[in-house]
Amino acid sequence: MSAPRGPLDFMTSIFKMLFSASALRDWAILLAIGSLFETARRLLSSLWYALINAFFITAVFEEDDASYQWIMYWLSKQPSWKGARNVQISTSNFDLHAVQIESNEESDADSRKVTYLPAVSESYTLWYKYRWMGVTRSIESHHGGWSTRERLTISIMTRDHGILAKILEDAKNGYIEAQKDKITIFISDRYNSSNGWKELATRPKRPLNSIILDPGITELVVEDVQDFLRSKQWYAERGIPFRRGYLLYGAPGSGKTSLIHSIAGELGLNVYIVSLSRSGLDDTGLSELISALPERCIALMEDIDAAFHHGLNREPPQTSDDPQQNPDMQQTGPPAPSGNRVSLSGLLNALDGIGAQEGRVLFATTNKYSSLDPALCRPGRMDLHIEFKLASRFQAEELFKRFYAPSSSASGQSTENKYATSEKRENGHVDADVDKDEQPRAGDLIDLSESKSQTQTPHDASPTSSPASLPSSLSEKTEENSSPSDTPEPKPSYVGVVHSGRAPKLSRGRIDALAAQFSLALPERQLSMASLQGFLMMHKTSPFAAVADIETWVEKEASERRGQEKGA
Repeated sequence: MSAPRGPLDFMTSIFKMLFSASALRDWAILLAIGSLFETARRLLSSLWYALINAFFITAVFEEDDASYQWIMYWLSKQPSWKGARNVQISTSNFDLHAVQIESNEESDADSRKVTYLPAVSESYTLWYKYRWMGVTRSIESHHGGWSTRERLTISIMTRDHGILAKILEDAKNGYIEAQKDKITIFISDRYNSSNGWKELATRPKRPLNSIILDPGITELVVEDVQDFLRSKQWYAERGIPFRRGYLLYGAPGSGKTSLIHSIAGELGLNVYIVSLSRSGLDDTGLSELISALPERCIALMEDIDAAFHHGLNREPPQTSDDPQQNPDMQQTGPPAPSGNRVSLSGLLNALDGIGAQEGRVLFATTNKYSSLDPALCRPGRMDLHIEFKLASRFQAEELFKRFYAPSSSASGQSTENKYATSEKRENGHVDADVDKDEQPRAGDLIDLSESKSQTQTPHDASPTSSPASLPSSLSEKTEENSSPSDTPEPKPSYVGVVHSGRAPKLSRGRIDALAAQFSLALPERQLSMASLQGFLMMHKTSPFAAVADIETWVEKEASERRGQEKGA
């Protein structure tokens, strides 16, 4: 009998069998067959993708790019897109590129519009000029899932690149046409890996004639911006960077931001808000933001003097590598709000450095002109400095006229002709004669301080007085229907003016006379336009009371200002 074989002998025999000549030959054959099949698979796959690519054009649109807004708006107008079967319902404001669900019933309980978009990660098909199209929405996570970005992929069955160009052209033109009466506001996205821009909202354009400034200021700025935008070739021929900056400085509430809003609407420019105090923004991030601006836009830096707690510094802040001294280094999870790290040198390089964007119009506002560094205010960075002063009598008079002017939607007859005949009477120093047709009617007025103007002078009216009583016609009917035993109900007591009230219908000449008297009661350059507008809002339906109470209000404002100065 042979001796039993051990484990070592068994392993030796297996190796001899596997690596014998016949076994190696079989392994080689198997490897060759496998390689042949894999090569054929890859070849067929490449041929399939080549065939698909030969007949399809694929375009990808990122959410933070302007073309994404164009194509989403274009898709929202396609019948197949509106008929999507798998949709995402939302009450968020998707502006132009969402399909709104129509409702036949109006509800005041919730004014939010219900819209829908095709669901994410679903593919949809539609036809465009007899070409098949596939559309897919997808959402990608960034920064560990703390931010997301939407992507739109479109595949078109065509070999003609002109079809894609035509779609983009139609989408862009349609979007611009839909936006012709609006401006878009953008803010910086702190969670964007490239410090990009994110659409914040769309706002209706504000007409230039709604801004009441000293004569010539509006025309000066608008004409200067228009001339700059037309001068690109002039700058290029002389090798001058195609950039221009405007510094609007002066008293708070004097109309700086309002003017910028109106200019953006007048010239069709979108507004990009650069917040220098944004948490986590540093010099590199600011340069990336400025470089990512489109060529024709308004870059807005509001209150540039107050953007930092300790003002602008020429040197960047020192950071420590010690986690105990730099708590941000211990941060895990989502980026935590950190202090602003923009230095003055970083701001200057972003405005006119080698990487600064050209073609943009920069507007900066400040209430403390003297606190700005001279390097920031020099030409090339801030080319035109415009001072905004406190309200003049001219501005006050124009504001009063605008406030109480007859509504443009009033019916039919001309205001001057309709109220040409007047029945004058004296009310102290205010010429408060009201035309017969201007007498308050139950359906016209709710502010009853005006209803009692026939027996009460404007001096008796108070901006904080409660409503007096119902119109006489309604009061008489109430007295006829009431019995002696009825206890009169207490009238509500409140301060201010009911918003639904209406001002008396005055002729243009009457309004001009009251406006002149209103402006003469105001001191020159001591009150802001914002404060005057707030005062007139308290007299929204009482132009005569506004004229009567203006002197008292001015004295009160002056007294409060003196108290604040003493306290400081």
